[in-house]
Amino acid sequence: MIFRLDKHLLFPEPDLAEPDGLLAVGGDLSVRRLVLAYQNGIFPWYSDDSPILWYSPHERFVLYPQELKISKSMRQVLRSSRFTVTTNTCFNEVITACSTAPREGQDGTWITDDMKAAYNKLHAAGYAHSIEVWDNQELAGGIYGLKMGHVFCGESMFSRVSNASKTALIHLCQSGLYQLVDCQLHTEHLESMGARMISRDQYMAVLKNSSV
Repeated sequence: MIFRLDKHLLFPEPDLAEPDGLLAVGGDLSVRRLVLAYQNGIFPWYSDDSPILWYSPHERFVLYPQELKISKSMRQVLRSSRFTVTTNTCFNEVITACSTAPREGQDGTWITDDMKAAYNKLHAAGYAHSIEVWDNQELAGGIYGLKMGHVFCGESMFSRVSNASKTALIHLCQSGLYQLVDCQLHTEHLESMGARMISRDQYMAVLKNSSV
């Protein structure tokens, strides 16, 4: 059953989501609603030609920092000190780059103008964060997402230079700030770096415990 949200700041129980994870439609992208969503394992994912759609997958693709796999070639890249990594220096540039990055099998982007505006507000409120990777003072890659306790809810990443997005993810995992990085949906790229599927119950247990 798909629930329709109204002006009230409420979400249905996540385990009522459809098999594809779709839980609800409608509502808004206010800071309060988005924070409530992420606190309950729910996130928005939709395109310009549809209403706001809210998802809570029955399985979650995640990366435990201690399980991060770094290839031999990637270790060489890190030792070379080619890249410089910063945090929260240009959030809007990172989310804009993610919205325009080509995605295999996708014609457009789910990072709409409304989404960019909403997540910039989340950033201003201290919830959304970005990691930037620089190559010769040029923005080469990055990642952005939300910090929910000791869980980083990764939203998107981009790379203009080979290995730049991997560098951002490795920096995130090695920061010591997180027990879990939520990758949301499966990709072979992230699986090769150690990400794996867990159940919603497992995910919610970490999310709730890390916020205490």
